[in-house]
Amino acid sequence: MGAWGDYMLKNMDKMIPYYYVVFRVIVGIVLAIHGYGKLFAQPGIAGFTGMLSGMGLPAAGFFAVLVGLIEFVGGICIAVGLFTRLAAILGGIVMIVALLFVHFPQGINPLANGGEAALLNLAAFLVMKAYGAGKWSLEKALWKKEMF
Repeated sequence: MGAWGDYMLKNMDKMIPYYYVVFRVIVGIVLAIHGYGKLFAQPGIAGFTGMLSGMGLPAAGFFAVLVGLIEFVGGICIAVGLFTRLAAILGGIVMIVALLFVHFPQGINPLANGGEAALLNLAAFLVMKAYGAGKWSLEKALWKKEMF
């Protein structure tokens, strides 16, 4: 394999915490951008509320704001490593609801029903629930441990 390949194999495990930080930050930023779009962009809450109302959901406006806040604030928390497990649980619940009520009624194949992002996010949230904030987290910087 050569010297470089041997070096990479020997040191790969040491890099896992750094890869996880990159993973956590990317997922958090993308989630926050998604929530920002629901809360502040056009059509924003009005469009999302309309979609939820069209599904027959009572209190659609409340749920639209709630989902937008979970995605926006939760995404920021995940990106900086603050209450990562809690944000992952809430994000996972949002993704499960989206899959069950928006995507799966259009079919089980996520490529055909538009649910691939929700499914990938759900998988990411499960990983973050298991591993928490990891290295370089605001939570550990503030309290020297993960609080949740």
